[in-house]
Amino acid sequence: MDNPRSSMISTSTSLLDLDASLSAPMDLTTLLKILAGKNMVGGRDVVRVLNCSAFHDTHLVCSGDLSYLGGSWSKTVGSAGEVPLQGDFSAEHMIFGVEGADPVRREKLIQLLDIDLEWRMHKVSDGQRRRVQICMGLLHPFKVLLLDEVTVDLDVVARMDLLDFFKEECEQRGATIVYATHIFDGLETWATDLAYIQDGELKRTDKLSELPELQKSSNLLSVVESWLRSETKIDKKRPITQAQIQKTSPFDTSPFRSSRHMAYYR
Repeated sequence: MDNPRSSMISTSTSLLDLDASLSAPMDLTTLLKILAGKNMVGGRDVVRVLNCSAFHDTHLVCSGDLSYLGGSWSKTVGSAGEVPLQGDFSAEHMIFGVEGADPVRREKLIQLLDIDLEWRMHKVSDGQRRRVQICMGLLHPFKVLLLDEVTVDLDVVARMDLLDFFKEECEQRGATIVYATHIFDGLETWATDLAYIQDGELKRTDKLSELPELQKSSNLLSVVESWLRSETKIDKKRPITQAQIQKTSPFDTSPFRSSRHMAYYR
């Protein structure tokens, strides 16, 4: 996550399908990967999902009952850092390459995410690449879905349509979705439970409908902002005054300051 210090988890339906006993502080991405069975901690009974060991009972993931969707398709390339995975193949090749997918569900997701099957994956934008990634990750029905900031590259319309799809999955199929996010627009009517994690520690968990602060505020974003400002003791920034602008910068006397006497080499 961008800020592992403070993170929020929104859930649709309940957390009764998850059971974890972890004491070490960790960022939210690591926590979700542990719940998804990607990282092992302790013994078989430390992290259990659907009454099974998240890491040891591999049938959870193989059957599609437990699904994780997060991160981005990227790789580290030398000094260039994280570079999106690219290949000269179509979105159709990627999506239809997932075996055992229900054709009706596949078509629904393609329409929902507004995917052009002729997109070439080495030419698409980050948002278009993310749409294909989400579509592939949702092709198989799940019982528990763990989401790590998956809507960050989506526009407003695509994001709200996807949240509606998630809500439908929970209401019609009884699925549980855990969504870790820093984007709170539209979550007031989507999530059923809210968990607030600070420094790897669960600070509070509430039913969204019973959250007292939300009764007094117009949206969830304002509530979360007040929590974060209270935690970090950071007040809203005041307008910069003329006196502050005229203050001498420490770089004015720095030996590394740009100078016309410096020599430049190509």
